[in-house]
Amino acid sequence: MSTETGEPDVAREDFTESAVALSPGRAAALPFHTFILKVHSRCDLACDYCYMYTAADQTWRQQPRVMSPAVVTWTARRIAEHVRVHGLRQVAVVLHGGEPLLAGPRRLRQIVTEIAREVGPEVRVRTSVQTNGVRLTDAWLDLFAELDIRVGVSIDGGRSEHDRHRRHPDGRGSHDQVAQAVQRLAAAPRRRLFAGLLCTVDLRNDPVATYEELLRHRPPMIDFLLPLGNWSAPPPGRVAGRPDTPYGDWLAAVFDRWYSAPVRETEVRMLGDLVALLLGGRARVEGLGLEPIRYVVVETDGSIALDDTLRVSYEGATRTGLHVARDSFGRALDHPEVTRRQSGAAGLASVCRACSLLRVCGGGRYTDRYDAADGGFGNPSVYCPDLAALVRHVHRRVAEDTARLRELA
Repeated sequence: MSTETGEPDVAREDFTESAVALSPGRAAALPFHTFILKVHSRCDLACDYCYMYTAADQTWRQQPRVMSPAVVTWTARRIAEHVRVHGLRQVAVVLHGGEPLLAGPRRLRQIVTEIAREVGPEVRVRTSVQTNGVRLTDAWLDLFAELDIRVGVSIDGGRSEHDRHRRHPDGRGSHDQVAQAVQRLAAAPRRRLFAGLLCTVDLRNDPVATYEELLRHRPPMIDFLLPLGNWSAPPPGRVAGRPDTPYGDWLAAVFDRWYSAPVRETEVRMLGDLVALLLGGRARVEGLGLEPIRYVVVETDGSIALDDTLRVSYEGATRTGLHVARDSFGRALDHPEVTRRQSGAAGLASVCRACSLLRVCGGGRYTDRYDAADGGFGNPSVYCPDLAALVRHVHRRVAEDTARLRELA
């Protein structure tokens, strides 16, 4: 998944692919292996591009601030139920928000310990937290070390680039606090907890300078997140339907810097996945390739929800009508949106199915396909020209290197 969810991509080959039998004529569903828990529904920053608070869906206002102990218990039991039914050997749990650290150490400890107890010692639970870093103190890092929680931090480059968007409600920038937190996280012995950095692309920022600024923190991985948008509400600088490729060009510049380095400085998940797909492999990030979605969201009130990024489309877009107190996660597998997003090419627009880049592009991120004019997601990505340009750019570089290797063989 390429949304702001930290590290939801436990290696797929580690899972037992136990499918769920659905109604006749429908393909079997694959069980969820990642559970994104919205442990706190509010944030201590006021980022101007945040899909939680500034998008079309404002249902967060109806959510309790913090996930209650009862909801934690129900959620842990539902995860354990899902694990048993499908014979999973490991799962991923992502602590998310809002800002998850606002839930406090006691609540996060309860979540981790109850899930571990319910699933049992034979099942590995990989837990991560995605934070804005403002509250990431030594005390928090000590707790995460004790509970073996990996940490992803959101940071958008240098001070001016970061503070353009990621500010406190009173207008103060947050960069210095976040950079100090990342320094603590990157230092031994806590470095083993460092999952990576998440950076939202801003076309106003120099791509190579942004990448090199992030490298200063010595991250094991960088995720570049395209701003969320769709055909009805295009992202900044992306005019829906126009053939120019500003985001593709931006990411191509990062690719050239990353790919041409004499040694591998870090992993860039999106770009690494593109190379893997072009060489016949698989993607780990949503929005590339045709892998089915395998994650589900639990809101602070216990509602079972769809992908949080759908909030940019319309009010109530994430709702399923299910709740952990009465419904299994298996019921969410039968939701029409989940079914569509597990159906591979069959769930894409006809123009995508006919495209030569289909296996690599995969139609782009699901939420970016929405168009209010037709009320659905049966469209190419609003980023289609950018994705096509980026895929072709990466293909050229990889093909040239592959040809040189053949000459040496």
